[in-house]
Amino acid sequence: MTIRNIIGFIATAIIFVVAILVGRALWVHYMDEPWTRDGRVRAEVVNIAPDVSGAVVELPVKDNQMVHKGDLLMQIDPSHYQIAVEQAEAAVAARKAELTMKLDDARRRADMDSLVVSQENRENASHTANSAQAQYQQAIAALDAARLNLERTRVISPVDGYITNLQVFKGDYAIAGQAKLAVVDSHSFWVYGYFEETKLPHVQVGNKADIKLMSGGTLEGHVESISRGIYDRDNPQSRELLADVNPTFNWVRLAQRVPVRIHIDKVPDGMILSAGTTCTVVVKPGA
Repeated sequence: MTIRNIIGFIATAIIFVVAILVGRALWVHYMDEPWTRDGRVRAEVVNIAPDVSGAVVELPVKDNQMVHKGDLLMQIDPSHYQIAVEQAEAAVAARKAELTMKLDDARRRADMDSLVVSQENRENASHTANSAQAQYQQAIAALDAARLNLERTRVISPVDGYITNLQVFKGDYAIAGQAKLAVVDSHSFWVYGYFEETKLPHVQVGNKADIKLMSGGTLEGHVESISRGIYDRDNPQSRELLADVNPTFNWVRLAQRVPVRIHIDKVPDGMILSAGTTCTVVVKPGA
């Protein structure tokens, strides 16, 4: 065997060994290491619904605008609620005058001699005064409710965030309890990584994680929690609440994906996060 043949054999063996090692490394990387391309950026979305009904007379915000907690989002027509407050104030004044009269009457009867006013009349006057007191307190409560409704015509933001998909306009009629706009909480972004169940043994709460956005940015985070359940599509309930077992079985079983919540430790300056965008999540088991 010539030297050239020996060198060729050795080179072939080296290439074969390297190919095996690379193949094994790729197999371990794709099958065992805890990473997934199926990641989603998520955030808390606050649905803003007015507490009172009325026409929208002021809308100082625009779509995708940044707002702060306490900023005015929309103003409901306060005219009817201002009138309700004035009526409630008048009712309070009337009940107060009536209470004063009843108390004076009860006091006068209590000071009279028993030969002039009977015990029954004294007790009736006292009960009447107590009833007037209760009606006065009821009127005050109605006034507080009217003032609260007037205050609630100003719909303010409960969080710092961004207006999204604005579909309300000045002049629209807002109905109490029905959401009119949404605010994405800017302090609530997190990532859901959907890991194959075969990789979950390598994922622990507290592990560091790299989040690579499809837009090109990279974030740092850590595993916050692991979901404890996903829906079993092969075992739904029947209408009789019995297990509806599928009589067929697929021999090729794909690994289920389990949501893993990743807390974002820091967002680089200038990076824009949007809920619903995709990313790749790589967990570092040793960290």
